[in-house]
Amino acid sequence: MTGRHAVLAAGGTGGHMFPAQALAEELLRRGWRVTLASDARGMRYAGGFPPAVARRELAAATLARGGLTARLAAPVSLLRGIVQARSWMAADRPDAVIGFGGYPAAPSMAAAELLRIPRLIHEQNNVLGKANRLFARRVSALACGMGVPVNAPPGIRTVETGNPVRDAALAAVGRDYAPPGDGPIRLLVFGGSQGASVLSDLLPPALSFLPDALRPRLHVTQQAREGEIGTLRENYAAADVTRVEAAPFFDDMPERIAAAHLIVARAGASTCAELAVIGRPAILVPLPTAMSDHQSANAAWLAGAGAAIHAPQADLTPEALGRIVGDTIADPVRLAAMAKAARAAGRPDAASRLADLVEGTAG
Repeated sequence: MTGRHAVLAAGGTGGHMFPAQALAEELLRRGWRVTLASDARGMRYAGGFPPAVARRELAAATLARGGLTARLAAPVSLLRGIVQARSWMAADRPDAVIGFGGYPAAPSMAAAELLRIPRLIHEQNNVLGKANRLFARRVSALACGMGVPVNAPPGIRTVETGNPVRDAALAAVGRDYAPPGDGPIRLLVFGGSQGASVLSDLLPPALSFLPDALRPRLHVTQQAREGEIGTLRENYAAADVTRVEAAPFFDDMPERIAAAHLIVARAGASTCAELAVIGRPAILVPLPTAMSDHQSANAAWLAGAGAAIHAPQADLTPEALGRIVGDTIADPVRLAAMAKAARAAGRPDAASRLADLVEGTAG
């Protein structure tokens, strides 16, 4: 086989997979061979990877979830995954292994350490996740998506690359933002790769608090879980919001972000990165159960840049959220300023910067 070979080890959510996909796209452009390593759950989020990316499904498990039986079985699964990864890496030795966090990344990172393969990790959030904390002192560099994580171990090498975004998001970079005038107001609502029932519960009654003249102008696009869509439509109709598009998944989300006047979303790292590079104002409602409360740190980062409103879920009632949405869309100057601040915070060259670091690590 020809070409340098990179293994991207990523966990089982879109937040880990999307930046890995963006790096894969960039490395392929540079002539690398790329292999994605994850478990069965992670592979469900790998549909957007280019066909040229090889897939290696490994055994993996977490010690943090499940009952006693599952926790006792987890070390066995992880050990089996390490043996699997070590076997195929020894046969097709990578030039570099890059970990993106999540427990499915652990077997590949451990195997790379055993084989003394050059390796680095990329942390998407403002807080290091468990898997990345485990390997942070044992890699050549920690690539940072949102500044140096607040819990990064002292003395390690950190490189602020930004969070790579998919080619589809980069295609929307540079699209001018125009606040709503007298026409339609496009509101986009989504909860990350795993959805967000709370947004389905909050948004319809929240919009009922908007002025009567404003509600008919709303065009709402919302990602919602399959079983919630019927009720969601009924609740919007009861709030006199009739232009609603709802689906469990949109495969053109970057395009929808670019078309929106305002976004209401969770504060996952990939969401924040795409909002920033595309340059759109947002109300961010962090997932309160996120590990180490990292989504609150992400929302604070974007809000601190003037690009978003941080709205903790515990503080939200429909009336409170309706007031935030209404005050924001009624202020075109503020919307434009938020969009400009978002774009200033974005790193559209993050994939290129991370690929440079990979090439430097591989020597």
